[in-house]
Amino acid sequence: MGEIPATNKTVASPAMNGMAGDPLAGFTLLEQPGHLLRRSQQRSADIYAEEIGTEGPTQPQFALLTAIFQHPGASQVDLVRHTGIDRSTVAEMAARLVKRGLLRRERSGDDRRANTLAISPTGEAWLRDYLPAAQRTQQRLLDPLTEAERMQLIGLLRRLVESSLQ
Repeated sequence: MGEIPATNKTVASPAMNGMAGDPLAGFTLLEQPGHLLRRSQQRSADIYAEEIGTEGPTQPQFALLTAIFQHPGASQVDLVRHTGIDRSTVAEMAARLVKRGLLRRERSGDDRRANTLAISPTGEAWLRDYLPAAQRTQQRLLDPLTEAERMQLIGLLRRLVESSLQ
């Protein structure tokens, strides 16, 4: 990924280009949270791919397996809430992971007509094998920040995520 231009470099301003007052000319991508979050997510995905390789779980698979491991018996709705992955994608991913023997379907104790998902011993071992690479991904992503900045960033991102759940 290319380096983000420093904001203190001299660049042609909208006024210098004869566009003073033009809202589009004044729209600075490097000041837009959505753009910055997307670029940060792309950086995270690139690092994850380097760390995990082609044989490991995708980021969504890792999230889903982790959520199922940490919340045994969770419903599909619960898994959507825990992971941020939409319901149909959770269902499709779960079906593929069941076929691979990484998850198993179990009858719900609350509703015998419903199924819940449980991580299989193979799935748990697979998840544990890739945990160090996932942790390295997070470390590398946050390397440019101090510990205080990391905590602040995580706190702010959690607030954004939590506000979308209400």
